[in-house]
Amino acid sequence: MNRKRISSGAPWEKTVGYSRAVCVGNRIVVAGTTGIQPDGQPAGPDAYTQARRALEIIEEALTEAGGSFADVVRTRMFVTHIARDGEAVGRAHGEVFADVRPASTMIEVSALIQPELLVEIEVEAVVE
Repeated sequence: MNRKRISSGAPWEKTVGYSRAVCVGNRIVVAGTTGIQPDGQPAGPDAYTQARRALEIIEEALTEAGGSFADVVRTRMFVTHIARDGEAVGRAHGEVFADVRPASTMIEVSALIQPELLVEIEVEAVVE
């Protein structure tokens, strides 16, 4: 099977050894994505804004790979403070996936790559 890698252009992709997304056959897997702006700063101070930005970045990767949100079958949301931010992250997720309703998991984690980041989202899609 052919393997296609989608790059975000981040310099650490090569150093760390990862891709924004990988396509194999009709499957697209998008790496954990945080809500950062092109300058590397968080999209906002709250989890909802960061989740919406992460989903925008994920949509760009899916589109480049030939897919869309409608093709998503699995999501994982990693939240640093689920009691405080879980509802806001869930609302952002629901705004995108209300009709798609992929299998989803929300997990609390102790930290993300930058202390200001509150949520990271990854998705898997199957394009038919």
